[in-house]
Amino acid sequence: MELSSGQVGTITVVRCRGRLVHGDESENFRHVVKSLIQTNPRVLLNLAEVSYVDSGGLGVLFALRTSAQSAGGHLVLASPSQRLLDLLNTTRLITVFDVCDSEEAGIRCFH
Repeated sequence: MELSSGQVGTITVVRCRGRLVHGDESENFRHVVKSLIQTNPRVLLNLAEVSYVDSGGLGVLFALRTSAQSAGGHLVLASPSQRLLDLLNTTRLITVFDVCDSEEAGIRCFH
């Protein structure tokens, strides 16, 4: 998983590329994003270039959402694949996450 991050106003935007699967990749992803949440709990994950998410990756996303909320912030998922949307719907986690079609729409979720 490759990550790049930047600020858009008061929001930390994390652009993700690769697979979010159980194991070292997802642990590294969790560690990096959790560190960003500790600095700024308003985080948007741009998932446009994430090719695959398994149940372990979904668990990491949920844990990061919890970390952001505990820090008084918010986590938004932007541009998820159809497969991830299907997974969120099947697990009913779609009701837990704020999911937006694009990074721009995700940024508007914070305002």
